[in-house]
Amino acid sequence: MSQRHAVVAGAGIGGLSAALALHRRGWRVTVCERADGPTAAGAGIVLAPNALRAFDTIGFDATRAAGRAVPAAMGLRRPDGRLLSRADTAALAARYGRPPLAVHRAALAAALAAGLPGGTVRYGAAVTAVDDADGSPVVRTASGDLEADLVVAADGIHSPLRRHYFPDHPGLRHSGETAWRTVLPAGPGGPAGTAAAETWGRGERFGIVPLADGRVYLYATAVVPEGYRPADLRRELLARFGAWHDPIPALLERIDPAAVLQHDLYDLAAPLPRYHRGRVAWLGDAAHAMTPNLGQGACQAIEDAAVLAHLADARDLPAALAAYSAARCARTDAIRVRARRVGRAAAFSHPLARAARDLAVRVTPARLARRALDDLFDGFALPAALTPAA
Repeated sequence: MSQRHAVVAGAGIGGLSAALALHRRGWRVTVCERADGPTAAGAGIVLAPNALRAFDTIGFDATRAAGRAVPAAMGLRRPDGRLLSRADTAALAARYGRPPLAVHRAALAAALAAGLPGGTVRYGAAVTAVDDADGSPVVRTASGDLEADLVVAADGIHSPLRRHYFPDHPGLRHSGETAWRTVLPAGPGGPAGTAAAETWGRGERFGIVPLADGRVYLYATAVVPEGYRPADLRRELLARFGAWHDPIPALLERIDPAAVLQHDLYDLAAPLPRYHRGRVAWLGDAAHAMTPNLGQGACQAIEDAAVLAHLADARDLPAALAAYSAARCARTDAIRVRARRVGRAAAFSHPLARAARDLAVRVTPARLARRALDDLFDGFALPAALTPAA
């Protein structure tokens, strides 16, 4: 049997993970990315134990490949610094085999791309359409056509391929929040003196995640109208968070407004009916865009990639893609809905609602908290493989 060819639309974390997983299972892979080249822009990413386990099945060591990773067990605080819940790194490692690890998103993407043969990733080659009327896909790109046995739609939250193949789907839903993200260079308040934590206030949140080499990933959210962009970003963030607990004020003073990313937060308004159509498979944000409230967006994309490559070994590829949909739809949609609910609670602004929320977090029995994490961190498993290709 000749070597099968997969075309991956999108060179984000999900697309590169799928490309590497398929490559290591003997596929020839072409990744088509609309951007003109790799970028160092971006922020941090926390790889939960389920994502690390999925990487294990691919044979990719994120800790070693993306540079020194930092344990990122997240505590939860109020703006005055009072703890609502405490995350124990050692306990998480004992229960799940390893704790969540924080890395820079650009470093992880570069490490995944480095595991692919030279020339696999084609920049400036956006996928414009897929012609698969006869069951043999032809991928139309800005730099020419490509014949493929499999097309992986990893083209992001605004996925053109999702819109084309599911025209009746309602699309994205604005969560009511915007998010700011940046990475501070090494300096005061680095990992040696800063613990990973998220702080919940009145319709606002602030997160601190130490990265390697003294850098710190910061993120913040606020309930604002869709499209809201402050005229003076530094003043905006200081007005919202400058009186919160240490080290938030000192970290805000070090922010370079030009290096801050702002994105309104969206998720899918409804689940897709399936994650495949013919020989096209969707993964990551293109399949199940979710708000970042559980830190599972990229983690679920990595799970998708591992499962897709595992099942794509089958002789009957359409049956394999149907099995992929069956394996992934329920889990990812449950997490999408759960992330939406957590976001709604975190965004409470009424004093009584906030007080009730904070009390609920503090008094939740440890066994229930562990069960909630078990659903996320222990929920990944490869399904039974189909008949392998000859």
